[in-house]
Amino acid sequence: MTHYLLSVHGPAEMGEFGNYGSKEEMEAAFAATGAFNDKLRADGYWVFAGGLQSASTATVVDGQGETPLITDGPYLETKEAIGGFWVIEAPDLDVALELATQGSRACGGKVEVRPFDGLG
Repeated sequence: MTHYLLSVHGPAEMGEFGNYGSKEEMEAAFAATGAFNDKLRADGYWVFAGGLQSASTATVVDGQGETPLITDGPYLETKEAIGGFWVIEAPDLDVALELATQGSRACGGKVEVRPFDGLG
């Protein structure tokens, strides 16, 4: 079984209700995502998941030099950012893509699928 990162992409800056048009849309997406999370657990695919705060809350640390450089804000200026993610364990890419499709429907966002390199 391979671990996959399913990352949800959306606007870098969120409105009052995240990337949803209303409180009702946001609550419906949260409920659907919660049900999807429960299904991942029940079916044995769940490893870990989480939502992220706005990209503007990020801090970038560059420890490559003698003195670390710490910068407020996201690493890249972009119109889209990762808003949340799942780490799943699936037998193959086809299963991971099907799960990403279900996750995309649940949360109402685009989901990128990437396998871990297995070196960890």
